[in-house]
Amino acid sequence: MNELSARHQAEVPYPVGPGAAADMEHDQEIPETDLLTPLSLRGVTLRNRIVVSPMCQYSATEGMANDWHLVHLGSRAVGGVGALFVEATAVTRDGRISPADMVIWSDEHIEPLARIARFVHSQGAAAGIQLAHAGRKGSCEPPWKGGRHLTREEGGWTVVGPSAVPFNEGDPAPRALDKAEIQQIIASFEAAAKRALAAGFKIIEVHAAHGYLLHEFLSPLSNRREDEYGGSLENRMRLLLQVAERVRKLMPADLPLFVRISATDWTEGGWDVEQSIELAKRLKGLGVDAIDVSSGGTMPRARIPIVKGYQVPCATRIRAEADVVTGAVGLITEPGHADEIIKSGDADLVLIGREMLREPYWAVRAQQELGEEPAWPIQYGYAVKRRNK
Repeated sequence: MNELSARHQAEVPYPVGPGAAADMEHDQEIPETDLLTPLSLRGVTLRNRIVVSPMCQYSATEGMANDWHLVHLGSRAVGGVGALFVEATAVTRDGRISPADMVIWSDEHIEPLARIARFVHSQGAAAGIQLAHAGRKGSCEPPWKGGRHLTREEGGWTVVGPSAVPFNEGDPAPRALDKAEIQQIIASFEAAAKRALAAGFKIIEVHAAHGYLLHEFLSPLSNRREDEYGGSLENRMRLLLQVAERVRKLMPADLPLFVRISATDWTEGGWDVEQSIELAKRLKGLGVDAIDVSSGGTMPRARIPIVKGYQVPCATRIRAEADVVTGAVGLITEPGHADEIIKSGDADLVLIGREMLREPYWAVRAQQELGEEPAWPIQYGYAVKRRNK
């Protein structure tokens, strides 16, 4: 396991006795929180605030994690991150985005995922898994083939959603879930979480973003229901809150639960930051430990101002107004920028996606640029540090 720097290994002694806090303030300066400061969530301590976002690889056969996933995720763990998430992993067969998605709907899927979790942990990072249901955005071919909707003859399936509202014009309308099916979805997330724990993951994240099923229930643009799962904010939040409550109850008390949300649909009349703040408060009350703040995904032609760190203000507001740990994501590519997000209190974690594809050792680079000794794995360190050889 990579060693933490001496600066971040130092513990601030707990003050005891009258005036001890004031004495400590004079005797010892409390270190500033930055990108490389460890973060403890329940019983799990991340060695830094750098997290690899879940990134679909569309490379599974029958939903099984394979050598590609092990090498892809293992190389980022070797690269020094604090935590990493396995890609969106479907909780049901019709919850996949594509036929090549990873899944966790049966016990057969546990061991291939456990192999990944074991290796990630052996390298000092915390392994997390994102549990997902694609809803109306499922039954598609991989993006490098165009991402179009697949028919049953092509290996596709009937997609489901809160209402019969398709994502793209011309797509088949999803079949609206009835109440019994909604209960089955909740049970599927619960069963998937049990398997994730059996596989040894230290963090579970519920995927409620990017226009997938749980986000579809949240947004009035995709949820036209008139029962207790539609209409008011309370009703539209109901499914996600029920999933989060069930998953939290079965998890050990020392393991953290994350939820990824889209903070805004970027469309008038859609889901927005104010509703996200209320949702975050409710999720925190159920024992959710961190909100992973992304945005968009409900509307195919939403006008999104994609600039450097464009989603960070959403994470900042949710952190401040819901008083909850947040992760910032979205066009964060430079260590200095990521460090400033943490130092300024805009978020508690920084999740890196595409830049981790370009540079698996991004976290080592961050250590170097931020003035720390790069924590190379021992197998590399003795060689890479000897630049004159």
